[in-house]
Amino acid sequence: MKRVILCRPEGPRNVGTILRVAENFGPVELWIVSPARPSLLVHPDFEQMSHGAEVARDAIVVVDDLREALADVHHSIGFTGRVRGRRKRENWRRLIPACLPIGSSADQRLALVFGNEVTGLTSAETDLCNELAHIRTSAEHTSLNLGMCVGIALADLFTGTKVHVREPGGSMLDGEGREFLKARLREVFAEGVVRPGTAQRDVEEMIERVFSRAALLNKDARAWHLILKTLGSDMSPRDLDLTLHEKGGRRREAMARRGRGGVADAEGPEGTSPDQEKE
Repeated sequence: MKRVILCRPEGPRNVGTILRVAENFGPVELWIVSPARPSLLVHPDFEQMSHGAEVARDAIVVVDDLREALADVHHSIGFTGRVRGRRKRENWRRLIPACLPIGSSADQRLALVFGNEVTGLTSAETDLCNELAHIRTSAEHTSLNLGMCVGIALADLFTGTKVHVREPGGSMLDGEGREFLKARLREVFAEGVVRPGTAQRDVEEMIERVFSRAALLNKDARAWHLILKTLGSDMSPRDLDLTLHEKGGRRREAMARRGRGGVADAEGPEGTSPDQEKE
């Protein structure tokens, strides 16, 4: 399954367009993280641009934090036109073959993460993504509207068939499972092995860097947990306030919390996302 995640979007026209595009190239889930205006989903421009997708409007999930939107995601790609530290941005076209099986799986989720139209993704948001990608354009025209960028990515992943049953093989570790594994690794190797200071920070940064981006299967996590338990770790998900959810539980909780109130306010010109600009 594919999930589009919009971080702090401002323009109701953009979001309405993206909802229509998601219907064209679905099935796709649409999640919104901390919308810039409470009235975004009841704004007349949103309703106009999402005309024909009325049923899909009610399925939009709104959450406060990107971690929550990624909790049950198995692989995530953040789209950015900016170089982020020393992290490598891949050409989106090169990532498509590896993304297709996840995006078309019935029991795994591929998240495509996009930033605000004006500021793009923050460094903290890109740090939560497994990979970073950029969509190449001509040298004469280097920027893409947010809705266009999402449309290109979804069209590239469209197979023309509904979600199919996953082929035999290991299932990927989701975002919540990664957070628990990283916390347990930090407990054993950073806090329990090295002294506080530079060495400990280096170990913590290595764990965050490697285990946030590696393609991990559930069986990989089980092997690591067995090792960590043998080394003395008794940490459980409840120690981190993580709650085991039944399938689809997080989505139902988020939708129950979703607020659709607010008065529509005037909409100014929608900007071009700097995350779609080339340096």
